[in-house]
Amino acid sequence: PVMALLAANMMFHAEAHYQGVSDIGRRLGLGAAVVLIMIIGGRIVPSFTRNWLARERPGRLPVPFGRFDVATIALSASGLMAWAFFPDSAGTGAVLITAAVLNAVRLARWAGDRTLRDPLVLILHVAFAFVPTGLLLAGLAIFMPGKIPPIAGIHAFGVGAVACMTLAVMTRATLGHTGRELRAGIGTCAVFVAIVLAALFRIGAAFSPAQAMILHISAALWVASFIGYAGLFGGMLIRPRLQARHREPPFEGRPAP
Repeated sequence: PVMALLAANMMFHAEAHYQGVSDIGRRLGLGAAVVLIMIIGGRIVPSFTRNWLARERPGRLPVPFGRFDVATIALSASGLMAWAFFPDSAGTGAVLITAAVLNAVRLARWAGDRTLRDPLVLILHVAFAFVPTGLLLAGLAIFMPGKIPPIAGIHAFGVGAVACMTLAVMTRATLGHTGRELRAGIGTCAVFVAIVLAALFRIGAAFSPAQAMILHISAALWVASFIGYAGLFGGMLIRPRLQARHREPPFEGRPAP
């Protein structure tokens, strides 16, 4: 995925220079970011969920990363690559829809329904949910272009998966690395709600392009979420680390520090 990002950057500039547009480069770069979420998010989401459930709610735990996950990621990456270069192909649409179903199954196997009491864990599942949502919308747009706008899937990936997962991980990392308790306060929950609503409104705006207010609401919520993060956590990042009240076990597959 990292090399794909490099290729997408080069292609973006080449397309813009010679054609005046950069559709392939943008889809390739966004697809690479989504694959990174599938890989890294596919490890940390079930791992952090397992840690919290083992401590707070013993019982059903997330299914460990395995061959099903590898196969799903491989199929999804192939579909996103095809989407970058052949966005109107029926074969691309079929692969994307299949990948959406498989990623939804992955998410369901991680016991996210048992994390409602902890927003820091729950937001990871919500953020990842935009991956199958984006895949499904991108695939359906190929078969139903008159009903599903292609831009809807793009915004499910960008404002949904990428932005939500970015805030979810930044928040958790800031608390953990500054020695604070892994707990979301009211302000943090408001940031999470704002970014999720921003994604939903942005997807909705794709279906109602004449309703500019929907787009403005999405933009305002997106800005508010990141400004909110900066206001709540910026000070923590420039002050000395506190003595840790709680250190979460490392996620599966990584040695303890």
